[in-house]
Amino acid sequence: MAVDYKELKKGGFMRQKQKDCFSMRLKSVGGHFTAAQLATVQKVAEKYGKSYVHLTSRQGIEIPYIRLADIDAVKKVLHEGGVEVGVCGPRVRTITACQGAATCPSGLIDTVKLANEFDKRYGGKELPHKFKFGFTGCHNNCLKAEENDFGVKGGVLPRWEAASCIYCGVCEAVCPEKIIRVDKAAQQVTSEREKCVYCGKCIKSCPTDAWQGDRGFVISFGGLYGNRITVGRHFLPIVFDEAKLYEIVDVTLKFFEENAKPSERFANCLDRVGWDKFQQNVEAVL
Repeated sequence: MAVDYKELKKGGFMRQKQKDCFSMRLKSVGGHFTAAQLATVQKVAEKYGKSYVHLTSRQGIEIPYIRLADIDAVKKVLHEGGVEVGVCGPRVRTITACQGAATCPSGLIDTVKLANEFDKRYGGKELPHKFKFGFTGCHNNCLKAEENDFGVKGGVLPRWEAASCIYCGVCEAVCPEKIIRVDKAAQQVTSEREKCVYCGKCIKSCPTDAWQGDRGFVISFGGLYGNRITVGRHFLPIVFDEAKLYEIVDVTLKFFEENAKPSERFANCLDRVGWDKFQQNVEAVL
């Protein structure tokens, strides 16, 4: 009976150099695995692999040396232990996320919640080529949002409240874009708001809470890290409404489906079809 290697790869089993051996990719959302799931992974690796696993660059787990004859048995053990096999090929891939606002003091958005919601809505969706989402909680950018086809970074739009300000100048000193000016003598603070990157360092550093702000999502498009490297672009203002975020995703994926050639990555599609055309489509939903 012929082996459908393409279908196996789609289901997370990638051929190795060794005959009839596969590196099995497990499903991960934001790099989150329970202790019980890890115990199942250990069981499979010891019984059906070579007693080790590989941690991928996208927060996933692969178990090498799974034999073709054992695939059905392996799937059964994984299912019983609450572990799913991942996906490969032309579809939405593993969704990555840092720990975000739930646990990290720097986090501005709940990246784990968002990653799980995105997985429910878009995980495994068939597309012209692979498509990657990545979430990072703040501008420390631990998850490197701009490496993804669609990156989401936590941000905050700062708001200065004069009544609480002591004009110490800390906000001016920490601003990475150097757009804040503090005049202690005149008791005045000015900022070039249109140049703000929404990092929130002014808010975090202010000793009197004179800087406040509204948290939201900073989105990048068209990141690509492979044979060709390109950094995702920013052209939208910060987005505060989560429902609006999903509208932007829907427009993005529709554009990719309708305009990309088979096996063409999103960034390459945008370069060919035109970033201006895509930007117009996205801005239409704002």
